[in-house]
Amino acid sequence: MDSRAPSPQKAGPGNDPANSGPDQNPCYRPAAQAGKVVALGTTFLKTVRHFFPEFTAWLDQLPDTRYTPLIDYHQRFLAWWGILLFGLGLGSRRAVDQDLRDSECAVLDNINRLAATDQESLPVSKTLDHFLGHVGYEPFARLRYLCMQRLLRMKALDDFRFKGDFVVAVDGTGLMSFSHRHCPHCLTQKHATGTVYLHPVLEAKLLSYTGLALSLASEFIENPPGSTVEDYQKIKQDCELKAFDRLAPALKEAFPQLRLCLSADSLYGCGRFFAICQQHRWHFVVTFKEGRTPDLWREFASLLTLQPQSRQEAALPDGTQQCFRWIERLEYTDSEKRSWTLGAILCEETTPTGQRTTYAWLTNLAVNRQTVIPLANGAGRLRSKIENEGFNVQKNSGLNLEHVFSQQWDHAKAYYYLLQIGHLLMQLLTHGSLHRALAKQYGQNTVLGLWGALKKIPQRLLEALRYYYFCETDFDVELAGKCHIALDSS
Repeated sequence: MDSRAPSPQKAGPGNDPANSGPDQNPCYRPAAQAGKVVALGTTFLKTVRHFFPEFTAWLDQLPDTRYTPLIDYHQRFLAWWGILLFGLGLGSRRAVDQDLRDSECAVLDNINRLAATDQESLPVSKTLDHFLGHVGYEPFARLRYLCMQRLLRMKALDDFRFKGDFVVAVDGTGLMSFSHRHCPHCLTQKHATGTVYLHPVLEAKLLSYTGLALSLASEFIENPPGSTVEDYQKIKQDCELKAFDRLAPALKEAFPQLRLCLSADSLYGCGRFFAICQQHRWHFVVTFKEGRTPDLWREFASLLTLQPQSRQEAALPDGTQQCFRWIERLEYTDSEKRSWTLGAILCEETTPTGQRTTYAWLTNLAVNRQTVIPLANGAGRLRSKIENEGFNVQKNSGLNLEHVFSQQWDHAKAYYYLLQIGHLLMQLLTHGSLHRALAKQYGQNTVLGLWGALKKIPQRLLEALRYYYFCETDFDVELAGKCHIALDSS
């Protein structure tokens, strides 16, 4: 059987089997059943081609050290195979073999067109893993960089600037954990029941108020090779702050002109972080907690009582009442005897049900009556999106961040970057104006209303790529470039 032929039960136009299938009709689709699923596939293809017209050329730049005479699969095809593993929310390499590797459906034809290749069969997951071992993880980190650079240069994200800055949240998360030593780079954490071996990662994600959380830079938190548990008792392990020491200059080198406001938790409320931000000319808004800097907190509390006029109230759309208080100049001397003058904000929220929550932040931006609310809500509170729209989505919606995609650490890093790229593409699809227009076409005001749950989108996209053949025009870069796709509304 021709691997590109449609399944027998799907007759082509006019119900004439002789005229069905991609060879006779390249845009073969069962018209009655196509509906919004095919429209979603078309929207995805146009979105990718619109934002990243040079993606095929970028994939050609991947260094591939495989032995040429034995190569069966083009690097572009395998790269897309890996990206779709995550973009389609398959969750594991085994799921790729079960749910995507279907030679009797349209998968082969569609990915061939997407990758501009002419493969005659579909690979197994071991082929992808072998390929990643020969490419390494750094080229995929560069591919992620090229995607973000393109979005920034085409000004697709400019509507999300805060006072001219992009808000970038910096935070660490767990990647893999084991009950045994996985590799020489594992961090160790001792418990009463034994030792846990960890692989965390530090992320810098560009955030938007609409829910985008786009990976801008990553730094793996790992110990130097050759260390033992006994060594860790004598020397300090790698940690989140040490990883930020490495991430910050790499981020500055990659995006030297980019104006940033870093949003971070209370771990970063220290002179070490302030000095790095000052060096790179970045603004920051960090969570302020009494337990992190108790003396500074006490001074803040005493100054608030002396300045009762520094008070402002606001209401959120859900009826939550906010009461803001602030100090414009709070003096702080860190452990290295460096002096800092910071702004400090306290926000007390009361929900319609009476639940009260208190937030506080430190910042190097000017704090006054005009700026206090935008600073708190537009930068400080935005940090939660790295957890909700970032890490939680990547862990719980099919991307399966904490799954062990490979026991080999370098391979696992490559999968991590493929995950970030796959998530990036799905965010552009979900938040793009083409998708919102599709929702309105089907009588819904939002993308969420169209599908019922956002996690349904990759499932429906998988269905589209499996069961429907798309026209050449759906893959056309020039036509996609003429589309207008805005990301400025949720």
